[in-house]
Amino acid sequence: MINLSILISSSEVSGPGGLFDFNLTLPLVAIQFILLTVLLNVILYNPLLTIIDERKEYILTNLSKASELLAEASKLTEQYEQELNNVRKEAQLEITNSQKIHKEILEIELDISQKYIDNLLDTIQKDLFAKKNMALNSLDEIVQSLCVDIETRLSI
Repeated sequence: MINLSILISSSEVSGPGGLFDFNLTLPLVAIQFILLTVLLNVILYNPLLTIIDERKEYILTNLSKASELLAEASKLTEQYEQELNNVRKEAQLEITNSQKIHKEILEIELDISQKYIDNLLDTIQKDLFAKKNMALNSLDEIVQSLCVDIETRLSI
């Protein structure tokens, strides 16, 4: 195993060029860093930011269109619900009117039927009364003839 202290002592640099040696390399690294950030900004970040902005605008326009369509759909829904309520009210009125008319027609037909039945009963009753009178008259005649027959037989 290698001793860590030997490794650190052997890596020491004597003279210039140590770990914190400020010479011409520091400004050179700073210039490279600035050039790299400018280059990355021009090549990568600006196109990426424009694409992100375009996508953001596309999403916002689609959202605004969707909200407009939703508002229009809600207006149409309200309009159709109003029309549906009006039609329901009209249908209910038609049903009640139809029920009234049918009730009146039924009452008229019942009155006509009742009058017809009353007339038929009167006719039947008169006919039966006439037949009863005829039967009674013929019975009277038969009784009279029997009475005469019995008297003649008794008188003999």
